[in-house]
Amino acid sequence: MSIYAFAEIKDGRARRIFASARFPSKQIGNTFFDCDEKINLRFADELPLRIEGFYSLVAFRPSHILLSRDVLGGKPLYFDNSTLTFSSFKSYFEENPIEVLPGEVLKIGYDGEVFERRIFRFEDVFRKIDLDLEELKERIVDYLKGLKIRDACIAFSGGLDSSLLASLYDLQLIAVTASKEEKEWVKKCARDLKRDLEVFEFDEKDVRDILPSVISAIETRNKLQISIAVPIYLCLRFAKELGYRQVVFGQGADELFGGYKKYEKLSYRELEYELMNDIRNIGEKNLIRDNKLAYSLEMKIITPYLQWEVIRCAISIPVEFKLRRTDGEVVRKYVLRQIASEFIPRNIAFRDKKAIQYSTRTSKILRRILDGYVRQG
Repeated sequence: MSIYAFAEIKDGRARRIFASARFPSKQIGNTFFDCDEKINLRFADELPLRIEGFYSLVAFRPSHILLSRDVLGGKPLYFDNSTLTFSSFKSYFEENPIEVLPGEVLKIGYDGEVFERRIFRFEDVFRKIDLDLEELKERIVDYLKGLKIRDACIAFSGGLDSSLLASLYDLQLIAVTASKEEKEWVKKCARDLKRDLEVFEFDEKDVRDILPSVISAIETRNKLQISIAVPIYLCLRFAKELGYRQVVFGQGADELFGGYKKYEKLSYRELEYELMNDIRNIGEKNLIRDNKLAYSLEMKIITPYLQWEVIRCAISIPVEFKLRRTDGEVVRKYVLRQIASEFIPRNIAFRDKKAIQYSTRTSKILRRILDGYVRQG
């Protein structure tokens, strides 16, 4: 549920409001939100400029209802102004709801009238920093190190992104996989990094059992989205069974530092455009899915690479240092691998890794069961 509110309407106006928030969302007075920062409603008209992080918010004010999200749209929020219903999930609405847009500040009267809306853009919040490469790399490390994380575990894959985080934060590592080969690799990496590791090895029955919950949570039957969501859900559930409520993920590293295979065929000019487009749309493409999964289990996702200052530094790095072409060889995330080499073994830092749905064998398992399941639905 996370955030959920609805009104009892009489004579065209809200008579009473019923609202609740479940972890990781919070309630302070008449404000319901998912945000790590303190929210000051004196700056309500420009919240996307004031809050340095992901957030969604519903605030019941004396004259109106205030809705808002960050410019990347990492946290889902929907509404129906005709019924004055608000939720983090579409399924709580009788009709198709309206999405609060990324970067939007929206005001609704208690009669249901939308009387003010402003939208802030990516460029209003994120501007490039005029520093040389070494200074940008130092800042990224400082911001990553400076993030204080407690009572959490790290979703560990033995790849570059999660291994760097594992080296920076003294936290329990957890992994989920259906691949014996990957299981042995993550165990070896954890030993090399001198970190404790818990592994949940899942099988086809586990995937079948959770599939209804996964599809219900992410609110889509898109096969690619489901194949990514399954191991993330299993990881969140495993962390919860181990007693954690927060899980650190490496989301954002691919978009910020050039990690996707599709980038290899692009010219540097095309790559610059594609990287910026992917980070602008990371909420819609990835984070809404991930946060809905977390909400369904009352868990919290932490994404160190997606701190606002890390994003500003990363978009300031020239693309030729993200995708390195040398003697016919292409190295994706080259600059992040350079950074990571100072903290983790080089064979881990420069290892090429498959996407989560393939490395965990989730995609292979789903091919056997998903077509029939989706048809039945």
